[in-house]
Amino acid sequence: MASRTQIVCLHEGKKGRSIDPVFIRVLLKALDPAWIRPRQGNNIFRPVDCGGRKALIEKMPQELKICMQAGGHTTLMVWADLDHDMENGDQLKGQFWHSAQAVGISREQFDEVVFVFAKDRLENWIQFLNTGVTDESQEGPRLKHDRPVADAARSLAKRCQGSESGPPNPPSLQWSCQNWRALVERMRT
Repeated sequence: MASRTQIVCLHEGKKGRSIDPVFIRVLLKALDPAWIRPRQGNNIFRPVDCGGRKALIEKMPQELKICMQAGGHTTLMVWADLDHDMENGDQLKGQFWHSAQAVGISREQFDEVVFVFAKDRLENWIQFLNTGVTDESQEGPRLKHDRPVADAARSLAKRCQGSESGPPNPPSLQWSCQNWRALVERMRT
């Protein structure tokens, strides 16, 4: 099994005004990835607030280079909203690829990034995970408290680990789960 020390998570939103870090932190803690070496004082999750999607796309290549310089001990995850101007996750991933190519990142290096794209916002996934329904063509309701966010993240972790079932995942959640599973498979080798 491969061994890493940290997961860097780029996400949209501004510090203190976004639910993304809460959801991501609780999800990763609940998933407890086997390849993360437990060490005293090791913070496995480092959130990086990037503001809007354009800034996130511009920042990703730089953060990927930083992760690569860490000697393969860091995993880069990119969390973004799949807004109405994007048909699917592959289309948005293509924008990140274009930005990465511009600074000399190879396809092999780019393919190490785990992309997680919620349609229309992460709130849609939270609504689905807490109620069993959502309409990805509409923005999910804004959340002001962390508890439903954390509950949804724990529910998603249970789904990922196969200990909780329910209605089929919305398309963007299914797409993102496939990317997480690909990472898990890579880390087994």
